[in-house]
Amino acid sequence: MKKTIHAIVIGSAVAMGVSAIATSPAQAGSLTGVTIGGTAYTDYLVYDVKGTSTVSVDKKTANITKILEGNAANPTGNVELRASTEKSTFTANDFTQNTTLSGTIGGEAITLSSLTASDWTSLYKDTGKSFGEYWFNQALTANGFSSLVGTSIGTGFFNAFKNNGGFQRFSDPNISYVNQDDQTGLVSIGLAGHLNATPLLLPYFNLYVNSLPNSPTKTIAKNLQTQLENKKMQASEIVKYTYNGKTDYLFSFFATESGLKETTDGISHSGNYEVTFQGLVPIKTSQAVPEPSIVLGLLGVAGMFTVQRKSKKGI
Repeated sequence: MKKTIHAIVIGSAVAMGVSAIATSPAQAGSLTGVTIGGTAYTDYLVYDVKGTSTVSVDKKTANITKILEGNAANPTGNVELRASTEKSTFTANDFTQNTTLSGTIGGEAITLSSLTASDWTSLYKDTGKSFGEYWFNQALTANGFSSLVGTSIGTGFFNAFKNNGGFQRFSDPNISYVNQDDQTGLVSIGLAGHLNATPLLLPYFNLYVNSLPNSPTKTIAKNLQTQLENKKMQASEIVKYTYNGKTDYLFSFFATESGLKETTDGISHSGNYEVTFQGLVPIKTSQAVPEPSIVLGLLGVAGMFTVQRKSKKGI
């Protein structure tokens, strides 16, 4: 009977240990070994958080690493790649160069990059369209203007965007965090942007409307102009990524409030656009290795009953 009780107690202890191993919570891996590169490797800015504002800080690796450790619930600043794209001095030649942020996540190398002109003008996958056309149509559709896709007004809007710096405006991603779910392998990247992107897109539509002669088309376009003015549109900048031999683009048309605003304009970085892609599951999560404390605990329980048996034999 005593042996049975001992076996039950030991079995329960082992079960508790196994349960503790099985129910260990998922861990989130972050980017390590961060470096800045590209053909325009000096053209980036680093923003840290001060209160509810983002402020430009020294471009030190320690600052970059700290900033990238945030998440959707708590963005901790961002790194802006190819920061000069929005300047009036930015030239066509400048738009052939990029800035990258590289590192390792879950044991795999990853590179995030700003976009160049060729990214926008090259055919995108099997869509039959350039990436610029594809992205612009996606932006219209996601924001409730799918009826414009493929129409003369939609095309005119796109051309105004393309010919007046729109590509450059959305080519400098602000990376706020890079995380990975250790159990599923999903990689999540935060893009800091405008919670309301209407002020970024509306000027291009205004240019298009103003270029039209008086006509029925202009009347329709002016009605749409009013709708756009009263619409809260959302659109992130685009980040190009390379991971496990694959290169693609990530962007989003849905933002959550970051609780932050850039200190000089009071608008930038107010929205967090989270984009994801399926990464490889880190090797360490595929092996059920118990914590050292659990192993020691199990050994302690087994040892205790061994000592008790020896003691009773000596009585």
